[in-house]
Amino acid sequence: QVQLVESGGGLVQAGGSLRLSCAASGSRFRLNAMGWYRQAPGKQRELVAAIPSGGVTNYADSVKGRFTISRDNAKNTVYLQMNSLKPEDTAVYYCNAAGDMWNSGVLRSFESWGQGTQVTVSS
Repeated sequence: QVQLVESGGGLVQAGGSLRLSCAASGSRFRLNAMGWYRQAPGKQRELVAAIPSGGVTNYADSVKGRFTISRDNAKNTVYLQMNSLKPEDTAVYYCNAAGDMWNSGVLRSFESWGQGTQVTVSS
């Protein structure tokens, strides 16, 4: 089983910055696409940024120019650098990863979610 551990959330003033990280761990696996989602109270979970294995990134319109997603394949870690934070960025941020894993010689696809980390931006 592949597990994701997130860190970096917290409270920050508007205009400030935070860097989220998410490390994947497991026995035998490889990561393909990774991404960050967020969910604010009363709203549906939405994609913030994604970075497939090829490295071509996607961003929600609301964060373009402010957020940057990156990954370190050697560390099985994905990052989200958040600059110029706004109060509307306040949400629980979730790490997501998809890939392949080996169980008893059988290759299986998987999708894992982190536990979520709270980001609060004060006005």
